[in-house]
Amino acid sequence: MIGHLRFLMETIRPELQQYFIERNVDGRPFDRDTRSLVYQRGKGVLAEKPFGTELDVNAVGYEYLVHSACPADEPDRPHTVRVGGPDCTQPYDMALLNVSAMSFGSLSANAVLAMNGGAALGGFAQDTGEGGLARYHLERGGDLIWELGSGYFGARRPDGGFDAVQFADKASHDAVKCVSVKLSQGAKPGIGGVLPGAKVTPEIAEARGVPVGETVTSPSRHSAFSTPRELVRFVARMRELAGGKPAGFKLCVGTRVDLLAVVKAVLDEGTAPDFIVVDGAEGGTGAAPLEYSDHVGTPLTEGLIAVHNVLVGAGLRDRVRVGAAGKVASGTDIVKRVIQGADYTNAARAMMMATGCIQAQRCHTNHCPVGVATQDPKRARALVVEDKLHRVHRYQRATVAEATRMMASLGARCPSELHPRMLRRRVSPTDTRSYAELYEWLAPGQLLAEPPVSWVEDWERADPDRF
Repeated sequence: MIGHLRFLMETIRPELQQYFIERNVDGRPFDRDTRSLVYQRGKGVLAEKPFGTELDVNAVGYEYLVHSACPADEPDRPHTVRVGGPDCTQPYDMALLNVSAMSFGSLSANAVLAMNGGAALGGFAQDTGEGGLARYHLERGGDLIWELGSGYFGARRPDGGFDAVQFADKASHDAVKCVSVKLSQGAKPGIGGVLPGAKVTPEIAEARGVPVGETVTSPSRHSAFSTPRELVRFVARMRELAGGKPAGFKLCVGTRVDLLAVVKAVLDEGTAPDFIVVDGAEGGTGAAPLEYSDHVGTPLTEGLIAVHNVLVGAGLRDRVRVGAAGKVASGTDIVKRVIQGADYTNAARAMMMATGCIQAQRCHTNHCPVGVATQDPKRARALVVEDKLHRVHRYQRATVAEATRMMASLGARCPSELHPRMLRRRVSPTDTRSYAELYEWLAPGQLLAEPPVSWVEDWERADPDRF
């Protein structure tokens, strides 16, 4: 009866379902206004509100964008980002907002289908997550970023190592537009994942290349490489095996020394990743130790600025595109992340909410009440693919449109015209500072010519042959 009432509430009045959404969470993953925004955009409801802001604009930490007295004209079509450096023969035009990494296994088949169908309608990409390239990723025709984690699922030898032949075969599929290797995840950097044997169904076993019914553990580190130089070579090999498609890696930033070691390896080897996705420590997951979620990893703002600076300082920024993932949900989030150094963004939680997630926080129990994060076929039926794929599409389209409008309000005709002076933070009750003042920004090639005093020690410690 309650299950039927849920669908009835959606058809009668959106606010009724929102009432229950707000009472099934503790407010920690997303604030109420963000949840409401995603929900409304997915439903095609105008996300406007009377009476002005309810935020405390005088609170320390409050951030705001600086509009122009002469706004720019909005473009006729959404901006895209060309991903693919000089070693790439099949570059890809990435949307400003895409589906972040979520595996089949963590998500139900219906959730994967809905997100991929929305991506196909909207012309944006879906990251497969590290759970392999499943048939559900390929059914609806959406563009894919195939991600490999330390378990190499989908391209895995019986001993758990990387299988180059399998990888080349699957990466040749037309739907696969980019390939990526995951070094770490924002919510749980430094540890691998565990998929209990009870959840390893025949379909999941097929996608991951593992035995049915046996517990699968992802190692905390990769076996295909162990140094910055080996990482750079592995990414180049992935690109070659994929027929020249863009190849890159994802990480939650640990130390600046590690980043500098990677760029030194890039300079030595003469080849660079086509993209780097920065996952913030505030990023989500189906399950992670609470202390890892709260205390390990660099938040997205600092991690993103660090990656951007390292690439700029090494003279590599024009070759490597930067993606941002970690609590991205609104047009404001997109604009802020671009100002902080990203070229494009990825969203996971918001895309889940667009497919019906109410943040019941039962992802790890297999008892998701709305069919998003479960392998129980009866529960998965609650997610109606033909309905939810349109919500994913509407949400992404409306959010990118709002980001585009905000950029124009700031006087920027395109994302490349955004700069740190356009974003300000209140640092005291009587003082605000722009990001240009709050953070250090390197000039192109500065690390190679004369590193700033604040970077000298890290630059000298960075070793391309040791993390």
